Amino acid sequence: MNITRNPSLVEQLAASYALGTLRGGARRRFEALARTHAPVRAAALIWQGRMASVAELQPQTVPSPAVWKRIENLVNADKQAKAMQAARQPPAAVASGGWWASLGLWRGATAAGAMAAVVAVVTGLNLNTALNGQVQELSARLAATPEIQYVAVLADDKSAPAVLVTYDPKHNQLRLKHVGQFHPSPDKSLQLWALPQAGGPKSLGVLGEGAVVRLPAGHEAVNQVPALAISLEPKGGVSMGSGPSGPVLFKGALIQTTL
Repeated sequence: MNITRNPSLVEQLAASYALGTLRGGARRRFEALARTHAPVRAAALIWQGRMASVAELQPQTVPSPAVWKRIENLVNADKQAKAMQAARQPPAAVASGGWWASLGLWRGATAAGAMAAVVAVVTGLNLNTALNGQVQELSARLAATPEIQYVAVLADDKSAPAVLVTYDPKHNQLRLKHVGQFHPSPDKSLQLWALPQAGGPKSLGVLGEGAVVRLPAGHEAVNQVPALAISLEPKGGVSMGSGPSGPVLFKGALIQTTL
């Protein structure tokens, strides 16, 4: 079966790959497929980005002082109960009956079990509160996730991925994420171009600093555009009315997603 013709299956495999649940031969076959098919590679990169965003929502959770105070009070009360029980228990009864007959031992064990249960319940309630907060924050984060209508993986002349481009129609925005190691010199800039079916390249903007760059773009800028490219230009890029003046470093097909 050719999974590249099944977008929903590609999404499921890419999600499993990013989560690490796709293993063994299936994982190796998916990686091989991603190396030769841009849509599969793009799906994998998108889901890896989503998982990285989710990981950012995992702050360290510290129990409140009130929780620790309740645990301390319970521990102290258990110690006092054991001390009082030891004071009331005659030593001969322990010696004559053996440790099986030691009422203090069993009461101590019962108290320790109860203490462990209380600690587990208190800690569990605190963790549940923290988890609910994280779930709510994650839900809000996912609700604010941009839509992705178009995606492109721009690669160099050796087919090595360099830049992942996605288009968000909800915010009229192009998002470019560097996945390669190329960085221009201080006197140069990278400029993004649309390569339409007819006519010359059209500038979509100059890439700024940072691993992720956002460029404003209306739907007409990417609609029915088969490919995108990035060229190396003088600092600040070339004017909007002209084409690339420097070498084209990265290029790739612009693919419409199922969203």
